[in-house]
Amino acid sequence: MSYLIALAGKGGTGKTSIAGLTVRYLLEKRRGPVLAVDADSNACLNEALGVEVHTTVGALRESSLETIRSGAERPGGMSMEELFEYQIAQALVEAKGFDLLVMGRPEGPGCYCAANNIIRKYTDILSEKYPYVVIDNEAGMEHLSRRTTHKVNLLLMVSDPTVKGIKTARRISDLIDELKLDIERRVLIINRVSGEERDTLVRYAREQGLEVAGTVPNDPTVFQFDLEGKPIFELPPDSVAVTSLFSILDELRIR
Repeated sequence: MSYLIALAGKGGTGKTSIAGLTVRYLLEKRRGPVLAVDADSNACLNEALGVEVHTTVGALRESSLETIRSGAERPGGMSMEELFEYQIAQALVEAKGFDLLVMGRPEGPGCYCAANNIIRKYTDILSEKYPYVVIDNEAGMEHLSRRTTHKVNLLLMVSDPTVKGIKTARRISDLIDELKLDIERRVLIINRVSGEERDTLVRYAREQGLEVAGTVPNDPTVFQFDLEGKPIFELPPDSVAVTSLFSILDELRIR
């Protein structure tokens, strides 16, 4: 059974950077391999990981549905289910130690329930082939709310060093309860903390009923890498972002 880690938080918190470094942690400390899933419609996990994406599940879904609607012949006489299974496999980006699957833009207009259910089925089956799965998710938990077979072992809610970011994390936690999502543990990471506001933010988050796993200090190296277009995945091992996040993940005792 895969150990599934999901991330959520409002835009601009550095959530995707945390996701990329979480993949790196699992490779270095747990020896992977890892399936990384970019389920954020503003897809940029590949940039954090330093890999190129040639297609997305959403694009393949639209292409397959257009083939079905037009009555065009499917490759090798495949059924719709076989076609989706084949194409999802083709959408995988293979890298050293991890694979990446990008979900792509939200579903378009119309009722495509059968196609969507098939896609979810095969992404779930694909996930089972990896000991670790990391899902970079939107704050609205759209992707996780549609999964049917997997329990999320750990949800990392990421906030920037603001009350607004922490309030968003609280809303995410409330949404989990509302949707009755099967999440074993949920914790908050406050990212890009300068120092003087740390205690105030941690105290506020706890008053909101959130479990604070830790804080990641503001790291000038992250800004420099972003400025130069370098992947966060390649940060030096002694950078404060890497050492602090790895320490947090150590404390969470990921199996």
